[in-house]
Amino acid sequence: MSEIDTQTDDQWLSSEDMEMVRARMPIVYVDAVPVRVDAAGNVTSVGMLLRVAPDGSISRMVVSGRVLFGERVRDALVRHCEKDLGPMALPRIPVDPAPFTVVEYFPDPERSGYFDPRQHAVSLAYVVPVDGDCQPTQQALDLAWFSPAEAVSPTVRAQMTSGHDRLIRLALGHVGQLP
Repeated sequence: MSEIDTQTDDQWLSSEDMEMVRARMPIVYVDAVPVRVDAAGNVTSVGMLLRVAPDGSISRMVVSGRVLFGERVRDALVRHCEKDLGPMALPRIPVDPAPFTVVEYFPDPERSGYFDPRQHAVSLAYVVPVDGDCQPTQQALDLAWFSPAEAVSPTVRAQMTSGHDRLIRLALGHVGQLP
């Protein structure tokens, strides 16, 4: 009987390997809707990044990214919040987080209303309160905070692609703050 190599490599796949995987299977992601809350726990503002979306447009988006092989979902949420909002964002993520919804992104925008031209992605979506100073990092062009009413206004929704406008509405509905 031969030994099976159980060593794992926690590095990202090469871009060629990632394209091959994306073409053949769903990829697990996390979406985090950053929020600020008042002393009573009510959402006072919703944070949205301005970045280049997978379809090439400049769009308002939530924090989002892949879950690495062997990575706990909670750790992926922390990593992506710190990567996109800065190391001083201080996200409050429960020890055992539960998503408020599961979103499926497809290369066909008509399939689910959530769109990613690169792949079929299954994303666990969370509302994440942040307490610290947020400074967009890496690929984000900007980070803006909107009141719940502004976040679902036609003006801000027009700045979103990939179905993130629907995701913001679902998040605000989940926390009882949908205007």
